[in-house]
Amino acid sequence: MIKDLRQSFFQVFAVTSVWITLLLTIFFNGQTIALSYLWNLIGISTISALLFGVIYSGLWNYLTLKPISNILIASILNIAGGLTAVWLFSSEMVSLIAPWIPGMVILSIILHTIAFHVYAKTDAKKKAEELNDLVKIKTN
Repeated sequence: MIKDLRQSFFQVFAVTSVWITLLLTIFFNGQTIALSYLWNLIGISTISALLFGVIYSGLWNYLTLKPISNILIASILNIAGGLTAVWLFSSEMVSLIAPWIPGMVILSIILHTIAFHVYAKTDAKKKAEELNDLVKIKTN
């Protein structure tokens, strides 16, 4: 489990770092940035890696909490991490999106609920197929 979470962390960290560098190159091409801003990029990559590489994987694959707990934890941490990442990218951007935060929270809960049900249904089908395959092997 720890090995999987560590691998997921570093994969998400690397992809996020490249993605943010690409965004900076596209939108701020020709502008100079302070060397200290690189720490912000590392912070954004770390937040993304913790959220999507560790917390999501842990919540959905390893922990056995009630579905509503998983949904609320994932939604709240997603919004908090997302807002922190936006703040690290640009503090001005946070003030622009601040009025939309209540809507983002509601949308996050709705989308996490839908994603959970789709994931649970897919996982149940996968496990049912695995059990059916085991039954076929034992009967032969």
